[in-house]
Amino acid sequence: MTDARFDVLAEVLIGFSTKLKKGERVLIDAFDAPAEMVIALIRSARSKGAFPFVNLQSNVIARELLRGAEDEQYRTFRDFEMARMKTMDAYIALRGSHNATEFSDVDPVRMQLAMKLLQPVVEQRVNKTKWVVLRWPTPAMAQMAGMSTEAFEELYFNVCTLDYSKMKPGMEALKSLMDKTDHIQITGPGTDLRFSIKDIPAIMCGGEHNVPDGEVFSCPVRESVEGHVQFNAPTVYQGTAFDSVRLEFKNGKIVDAVSSNTKRLNAILDSDEGARYIGEFALGFNPYIREPMRDILFDEKICGSFHFTPGQAYERADNGNRSQVHWDLVCIQRPDYGGGNIYFDQKLIRKDGLFFPKELQALNPDNLKS
Repeated sequence: MTDARFDVLAEVLIGFSTKLKKGERVLIDAFDAPAEMVIALIRSARSKGAFPFVNLQSNVIARELLRGAEDEQYRTFRDFEMARMKTMDAYIALRGSHNATEFSDVDPVRMQLAMKLLQPVVEQRVNKTKWVVLRWPTPAMAQMAGMSTEAFEELYFNVCTLDYSKMKPGMEALKSLMDKTDHIQITGPGTDLRFSIKDIPAIMCGGEHNVPDGEVFSCPVRESVEGHVQFNAPTVYQGTAFDSVRLEFKNGKIVDAVSSNTKRLNAILDSDEGARYIGEFALGFNPYIREPMRDILFDEKICGSFHFTPGQAYERADNGNRSQVHWDLVCIQRPDYGGGNIYFDQKLIRKDGLFFPKELQALNPDNLKS
């Protein structure tokens, strides 16, 4: 990777995603990311007249702290992080990882303790700052994607420096349609899912909070979800890998959940009452992201996919559900993954991963790449 690509990406994050202005304070939170990229962000922030602050983190060290997490320890940690976050106008997280399952041997009870206590810091960051989160490419990520390191780095920079402004007309049309929609039905192999999004706003995501990006999300009315869904993208949550997650719903609640690790799956869903209800529904359409790699910031944007999220709802598209869990589970509906249909108020909106109405076809991959 070259310094020139670092500078281009830094400008996307500083100039487009967070739109830093003179005098604003930005926290650069770097997990196992190279110093050169952090320096590029510092310089870009300074060029706007902003004040950069840096926090360097290691997942190996975070794992060791979590293995012995105590209530008093993480209350102090929360208070420290909250005080710092309240002074920030913007937040940029570079999240690298040399091992996607680094936290797999952390006791779930200790993990849940830490997540619960730190949740107010996350809410402060999400609701009170201009923020953007992105992964940093590592050989571990390339391996998960089934690619060479060099090829993955090329994909990474194509995805992360995409001209997101091309998405805007299609996203605006999709948002407008979702804002007027009541009933949604999703069908496909192992899936027959029905729910309402009535009166819950749809939110466009075009590079301002996540990089890579490319989705429009809303949220089901909390008790409206019925049916079942079979997810075909593998996932990692709280350091544990899961395959073939299947959820069944009644009156909005997950009443049955199975996967390659059913015991751990249900332990996560039993974290609190809200974890068995859904906090987000989204359609993904990034044209460069086609295959899952067990990294949710990429996988939730896969073209032709949707994701359905047990746990916390966002305040901007809120059904009132509250939880320490927010777990985006992805189903790809392109023909090579079995296909599937999405209906808004009984009207076909997307078939086998491609948008059907003329006003939404701008979000199909050939149009976004052109």
